[in-house]
Amino acid sequence: MTYRFLFVDHPRGKLMPPSPVGAKPGLTPFPESLGPELSALHPLLDWPAPADNTVAFASSTSPEKSRYWLLQSQSSYTVGNTLLVWLEAWDHSGQPKHYGGDFFRAKLHSPELKASVAGTVQDHNNGTYMLAFPLLWAGAVQVSVHLIHSSETVALLRHIRNSHPSTVAFYGYFMDSGLQSKEEVTECNVHPFSGPTCQYVDPGTNESWFCARPHHLSCSDLVHHSAGIYKNVLTPNEKNFFSRAVTDRAIPGSVPIIQVLPSPQSAAVTSPPLPCRPGLALASPSGFYYKDVWVSLGCSSRTFPTPDMALSCLRGKTVHMIGDSTLRQWWEFLLAFIPSVKRMDLHVTYQSGPLLAVEPAEGLVLRWRAHGLPLRTQKTKLADIHYLANELDALGGGPDMVVAFTIWAHFSTFPVEVYVQQLHSIRQAVAKLLARSPLTTIVIKTANTGYKSVYGSDWLSMQLDIILRAMFNGMRVAFVDAWAMTSCHYLPDNIHPGKVIVQNEVNSFLSYVCPGK
Repeated sequence: MTYRFLFVDHPRGKLMPPSPVGAKPGLTPFPESLGPELSALHPLLDWPAPADNTVAFASSTSPEKSRYWLLQSQSSYTVGNTLLVWLEAWDHSGQPKHYGGDFFRAKLHSPELKASVAGTVQDHNNGTYMLAFPLLWAGAVQVSVHLIHSSETVALLRHIRNSHPSTVAFYGYFMDSGLQSKEEVTECNVHPFSGPTCQYVDPGTNESWFCARPHHLSCSDLVHHSAGIYKNVLTPNEKNFFSRAVTDRAIPGSVPIIQVLPSPQSAAVTSPPLPCRPGLALASPSGFYYKDVWVSLGCSSRTFPTPDMALSCLRGKTVHMIGDSTLRQWWEFLLAFIPSVKRMDLHVTYQSGPLLAVEPAEGLVLRWRAHGLPLRTQKTKLADIHYLANELDALGGGPDMVVAFTIWAHFSTFPVEVYVQQLHSIRQAVAKLLARSPLTTIVIKTANTGYKSVYGSDWLSMQLDIILRAMFNGMRVAFVDAWAMTSCHYLPDNIHPGKVIVQNEVNSFLSYVCPGK
């Protein structure tokens, strides 16, 4: 719900008055129109699983006992070849696994060159895996493989996601309009509660938000929102599957350091000559790092190493960034990178925004705001939290307008249907914006790695990222592949990537804003 419309008129009508309902816990009903969409998306999320969901921890995949080695050793390797590696998963009892579903992440890298690329993992569904690495630069390369989650842990993640309407709670703050000191706090979420419930329906997106009804105040007295508690959804035994000893652990392997020879053309693969424009499909892999610079394999990516170059690209632009804190990192980077860009204090909660920065001399406006509910944030006014689709509907667009958005991290604690419903509204809003203003540049930041718990696992993020890409496939939008950029870099995995990664993400973003000749 776009709570800014609690007290003002929505451009398409008034907000439905909040009303108490007595519904049982569960998911809100979804439009029938989403039926075919959900059916088409579910096969994309297929993942091998153990036949028995109650596997003992000792029978789960062990990162220490699993092994990998070169599939076929060659006398020489050249840029343009593919390196193939075979991996066998073994459990903690020292027995080979006979089913798949392990979540491995692999990369090929050259530490001295600060070069790296993500490998692909083919699951044979019998405990063995094929890892493939494109050889994209000359020099000494080495393989690194991590077990992010065992197949048993993934099965547990999937079960919890599908069987719980939520694994986190939120708080709603009700305040008497006449006595500002009188406040009641109740639990809120995307689903109704077992007792008396206040329901809020946003007329723009038809999204519903629910709060347990306060004892002494009215449903219409809801003023603030914040993150709440993380629900205890794991038994003591299940917590073992998420321990640090078995989560994101390196797999020992016997692949030696390999010397890759340059191809006759060049020492490293370079970006193709095709300019970076919205509507291009992502290459696979989408790119790689070379000397700490991201090289796109889908279009001619550019770098903007100086503040003047970045400002020249953004001159006269109004940039709307809508999403989560991983996109706010772009806004923060540009604010710090270009000294003449100044933040305007709008006296709002920083975690949710809206945030504004300007460069008056060059006509640059940089905005960021959170994507709407559900949103884990500090206590903030609901009137400042807008649904992403409504924000897009309120934009006129044009050649001087740039829109960047991301939406995924705050949805990893819900069944995928909650995410699909929001993406459905966002896709409709994107289509309408491009129809009325075809020259508007729209860039989507994908999910990135960094989550490692039952509330925000990389596996859950990857599933949402698959849906995100599928939902906007074929539209005239651009993608910044943050997943690829974070999954193979040498910096420690973090939901908020380090500065060098963010700078490469921003360079990719600016390559679509200013594709060059």
